[in-house]
Amino acid sequence: MSDRSFVPRPAGEIRVCIVAEHASFRFGGEASLPLHYFSRLRARGIEAWLVCHSRTRAEIDSLFPSDRHRVQYVPDLWVHKLVVRLSAYLPNRLSGATLGVLVALMNQLIQRRMVSRLIPSHGINIVHQPIPVSPKAPSFFYSLGVPVVIGPMNGGMEYPAAFKRDESFLTRATVAIGRASAGVVNALIAGKNHASVLLVANERTRLALPSRGAGKIVEIPENGVDLNVWTTIPVRTAPATAAHPRFVFVGRLVDWKRLDLALRAIAQLPDAELEVIGDGAMRAQWTALTQELGIADRVNWVGWLPQDACAQRLSGATALLLPSIYECGGAVVLEAMACGIPVIAVAWGGPVDYLDDSCGILVPPAGPESIIGGFVEAARKLAMDRDLRARLGAAGRRRVELLFDWNRKVDRILDIYRQAIGEFPQLTQSGSRAGPAV
Repeated sequence: MSDRSFVPRPAGEIRVCIVAEHASFRFGGEASLPLHYFSRLRARGIEAWLVCHSRTRAEIDSLFPSDRHRVQYVPDLWVHKLVVRLSAYLPNRLSGATLGVLVALMNQLIQRRMVSRLIPSHGINIVHQPIPVSPKAPSFFYSLGVPVVIGPMNGGMEYPAAFKRDESFLTRATVAIGRASAGVVNALIAGKNHASVLLVANERTRLALPSRGAGKIVEIPENGVDLNVWTTIPVRTAPATAAHPRFVFVGRLVDWKRLDLALRAIAQLPDAELEVIGDGAMRAQWTALTQELGIADRVNWVGWLPQDACAQRLSGATALLLPSIYECGGAVVLEAMACGIPVIAVAWGGPVDYLDDSCGILVPPAGPESIIGGFVEAARKLAMDRDLRARLGAAGRRRVELLFDWNRKVDRILDIYRQAIGEFPQLTQSGSRAGPAV
């Protein structure tokens, strides 16, 4: 990097590069987080750039037509396509802990080169890596000559004790080896050791960090809610008790979401209907289960929906059902709360961070039959008591407005950026400091 390539900028101005393996509202989950940051920063006039995989280029181009020049893409290589094919033959956690990690590291090496060029050419003075959210995932983004913020991370989870044997020995062994070796890997690929700020969603994640490094650790929620999209829609004809209560599940159809538990609960509620918003590898198996349980006519497989359409489906529902046993975050819980409906969820992981008994019902993860029974009892209670539904829904909306509004979250992120920039050592004369060869 030469003296001529470095572009000095006024003190106090934020010029941020957001770097992420994936960036997509359509994919949902953690893939949506980079776009939330990028879109809100640009809406405020903040100079921001985004570096992500080209897999979602069409979506991003359509969302940000005037900011296309601010997005750079990792090309879709043959190895990416190979990994997608191989992943289909492995359990989700095993695939993520092996093939997923290898591809993520390869993408980061490519992205590091791209970011290293963007920093001097655009005067970028901070880099933010919001995903992957795993606290043990290594990062190649360090020694770039600017402060690096990583997170918010959210992890350090295991399956509940009653579900330990749901995973194969190979999956459990591979995950355990990966976690045990995380300290060594993060010492070699030392982004988290050198980051100016590590953002964590909770104490569980803080304790799961492979090392503390010299940077600050700040607690901030992983997820937020766009209150302009996820909002309450008045339902004028809601009866005091619901003759045909309508429950909703939203999420990827993967094994740990345990939709089968919700389906078995619906089978014990003769008049209840369930809408399933989402798709995934388990859809065929769970569709077959509805036939076996005799509830195929009461389960509506909607598939993926745009956010505004999903919000309309949630509004007016009796409750959201989330039987997941491995939910680190659970943005859908916040989205349902913002829509003013109660949530019935397993008391494990992310939902415990978001819900309390003022706005939902948490069912202990004591085992499959216990969860099914807890969901049946909670669903009946909500179906029969409109006042309870209204009270829980209103409390959930207030809680989201107070603690999880994306606008408030971005306010705090900007404060974190400013402090990190202000405390970062001055750039060398060449505009960068030595980093690893890439």
